[in-house]
Amino acid sequence: MILQFDPKPLRDALADAEPGVLDGRAVSSARLSQLEPLVEQLIARGGQPTLCVVQVGDDDASSLYIRHKIRACSKVGVDSRHIHLPADITRDALLARLRKLNDDPSLHGILLQLPLPDHLDQDEPIRSIDPGKDVDGFHPVNLGCMMSRRSILEPCTPRGVLTLLQAAGIDPTGKEAVVIGRSVIVGRPMSLMLTRANATVTTCHRHTIDLEKEVRRAEILVVATGVAELVKGEWIREGAVVVDVGISRKDGKLSGDVEFDAARERAAWITPVPGGVGPMTVATLLENTVRAACVHHGVVARNGEIVDVEQRDLEYKRTAGFGITTLQRRRSN
Repeated sequence: MILQFDPKPLRDALADAEPGVLDGRAVSSARLSQLEPLVEQLIARGGQPTLCVVQVGDDDASSLYIRHKIRACSKVGVDSRHIHLPADITRDALLARLRKLNDDPSLHGILLQLPLPDHLDQDEPIRSIDPGKDVDGFHPVNLGCMMSRRSILEPCTPRGVLTLLQAAGIDPTGKEAVVIGRSVIVGRPMSLMLTRANATVTTCHRHTIDLEKEVRRAEILVVATGVAELVKGEWIREGAVVVDVGISRKDGKLSGDVEFDAARERAAWITPVPGGVGPMTVATLLENTVRAACVHHGVVARNGEIVDVEQRDLEYKRTAGFGITTLQRRRSN
């Protein structure tokens, strides 16, 4: 593990929040506070963590999300760069720009803001980003490493959900978990992470025959569809943990994928929308950027202190071909 954090500040932050509410704003703020001294130590070593956000076009929602990310960077001392490309940029020009960023040694993280304009396929640009700088965790190499339990950079939203569960002292071990949604960005990695955390996981999607039946047995429910109030409050199992990733507008108001008020009456814990998973996604993005900087400079974080990997009898190994980097125990010669 590259970054080891004391869970107590996160639990303290949630303890001060509204009872039963998984307050992502409070927990993300606590996580950013843990990252700030690590960034200061990296800067003192000459390793300023730097994130570059690439935006194509002028989508209003994307511009808002980017402002949130840049603001979070400034809170912890991460240097941020915003490259704003025209909406009509060609495929070749975009790929060339991303490859140029790959070769920039001053950059530790590259984030391609999605969605892209309709004439651009998003998969190819994502694949063109160096896996070691892919702080979104979407590169096929990083997704494959997650499958094999050798990952360094993982998708931010599901990873942020796990941090929220940790803050609430929720152990997925042995629990029935249901994930609604199977996107590469949230649903599928979320199912894998919960499985890795020893939950028994069911993944639901638009072809699931009886969604209500699946939801009713979930001890941990994660919903990521973008369909406003798809999950009815009365479906929620008593004492369940409900994580609502979706956000959309209904009747002019922001809404999640779950009927919040009715679900809250039955759930032990529930995320608000907004203010639940969203802030955790941003905090995890910064966490990934610091993690990538640590790899680049050959260090790890232990008990709030940046130390050389050799001091912990560790080493980073980068394989040829796909460029997979792993942290492992040093082997004696």
